[in-house]
Amino acid sequence: MEYYKQNSTAFADQLGVPRSSISHLLSGRNKPSLDFILKLINTYPEVNLYWFLNGKGEFPSTTSDKQNNLSGCEFQESENTQNQLSISPTNTTKEIRQIMVLYTDGTFDTYHPGK
Repeated sequence: MEYYKQNSTAFADQLGVPRSSISHLLSGRNKPSLDFILKLINTYPEVNLYWFLNGKGEFPSTTSDKQNNLSGCEFQESENTQNQLSISPTNTTKEIRQIMVLYTDGTFDTYHPGK
């Protein structure tokens, strides 16, 4: 927020998150959710994800940091407000074999692309 010269209200509005979520993060009451992190990376792509999560690296991202910032991944928000991770492998010889979705009730679904 300091870097962008924004207060917590403007920052929350820019990210499209409730203002209280910024307050809770700053006070240490809550940790950032995946939804918050995806919105942050979509809104401010120069934020190094590794720096944000671990405090290591640099902000804003340098060229070498950008290589560690989930290269090959693109974050998109769908119309129904659920976030989706689109993986675009940089090596085209790799193919996705299996995708598992884990649910909070302990169940899971497995998808096999192309089957």
